[in-house]
Amino acid sequence: MTKQVPERKAKSGVLRSPESSENTQLSYQGTYTCPVCRHGQITELTLMDAFACNFCRHIFTANLENQTVQVVDSSQPMSWRWMGRSWQVAYRDELNLTLVIWLVGITIALMPPALVWFSAYTFPPLPGSRWAWFPAVWVGCTLIIHLLLVAWLLAEHYQIPLYVSSKIRLRSLLNRR
Repeated sequence: MTKQVPERKAKSGVLRSPESSENTQLSYQGTYTCPVCRHGQITELTLMDAFACNFCRHIFTANLENQTVQVVDSSQPMSWRWMGRSWQVAYRDELNLTLVIWLVGITIALMPPALVWFSAYTFPPLPGSRWAWFPAVWVGCTLIIHLLLVAWLLAEHYQIPLYVSSKIRLRSLLNRR
């Protein structure tokens, strides 16, 4: 049974393992803080050369020579390097995919409100009518909703820890019912 010690965050922003004083090398016998959700512990899967998190259920393959782990159950090739006491992100993202996601995000966020604004500009309401305020509110609502969609897309792509842990907690709450 492992002792429950709260996680510690270093000043450099890398995540420290609760048993960091005991583990200097990445090994299958160790227990480490999950680099994805930062809430659970990753331990060896029985009869496999892999790790699994007990909170977010992500599965990791390990390269013990390079002291790295990589998520294998995600579409993004995310990997982390074990620095002896903490995880450091090993950026191996394809620049093209990141650029495409940002371009799609900007397009999704700006094109629909621009179309709504253009239609309101081309066919304005009658001055002094009761609904003269509606086009401006509609453009604002369209922009806000599409910015939320882009924020969700970026949170899914970058696997932001707060987003991942919230998604897991929501899923476990819904599974209880």
